[in-house]
Amino acid sequence: MEKEIQLRNNGFIQLFIGLLLMASPLLLIYHREIWLIPVTILVSVTGLIWLTGLFIVQPNQTKVLVFFGKYCGTVKGNGFFWLNPFYTKKKVSLRIRNLESEVIKVNDQQGNPILISAIVVWKVVDTYKAVFDIETIEEVDPKSGIKKTKDEESYQKFIKIQTESALRKLAHSYPYDNIEQEGDNEVICLRSGIDEINTALETEVKERLSLVGIEVIEARISNLSYAPEIAGAMLRRQQATAIIAARQKIVEGAVGMVKLALDDLKDKHIIELDDEKKASMVSNLLVVLCADESARPVINAGSIY
Repeated sequence: MEKEIQLRNNGFIQLFIGLLLMASPLLLIYHREIWLIPVTILVSVTGLIWLTGLFIVQPNQTKVLVFFGKYCGTVKGNGFFWLNPFYTKKKVSLRIRNLESEVIKVNDQQGNPILISAIVVWKVVDTYKAVFDIETIEEVDPKSGIKKTKDEESYQKFIKIQTESALRKLAHSYPYDNIEQEGDNEVICLRSGIDEINTALETEVKERLSLVGIEVIEARISNLSYAPEIAGAMLRRQQATAIIAARQKIVEGAVGMVKLALDDLKDKHIIELDDEKKASMVSNLLVVLCADESARPVINAGSIY
């Protein structure tokens, strides 16, 4: 577990001591004894090593201290400090960062291929887990040939992989759209239930990243669409569904208007219509009200019979 260390030593005093030790060969100007030469060289090298113990901790950043493979603690206080030069000091940022995953192709609950990506806002809250609970990435420096560990890239890669894994699981659990359940607005889908989907994604990513000391502040879908191979067909399907729904509303409104017209004519005794004329009037009104184009009236100058 993480252990915080409070340092109170002043790095500027240690800097002065280190510089003073490195300047020890200047004594040879006043004292030319032979035995003093190796001593001053040794003191100067000690001063150089002494200076390597200096380090700076900026706001919202930490230093994880490791002494010959043993975790000793984490320095979170801001300032200029000095510690034993043989401590390994690994910098870990506590600042809020965000990661946008790549657009991946997955199948939704109904088997339709879709494109989806997410944005995750996160920060490190446990430096011990972030550094030691994730397999580190090692790269060989082409110039020196020395292996270097990259802790920052290690847990950033871990976050990216886990986010994509959570996206795949989420996409498999919900349909892209509720076309199969037409009229059922309670069905949660990826396209319309965005608040519920983002909450589910955030919960899923939190469970995965809490294992390595990373807190997820927010997770939301940033891109969502059908895959190109079915996008055209699904667009036509959505358009057909919208047209059918619109036609249904038009017909319901037209029937109500026709009924209102017939009842109004009857109540006000404007004209008496038999069943045949009512049927003709209903037919004409429905054609006028439901047609896509404006009606072209025909004036009858003779008797209505």
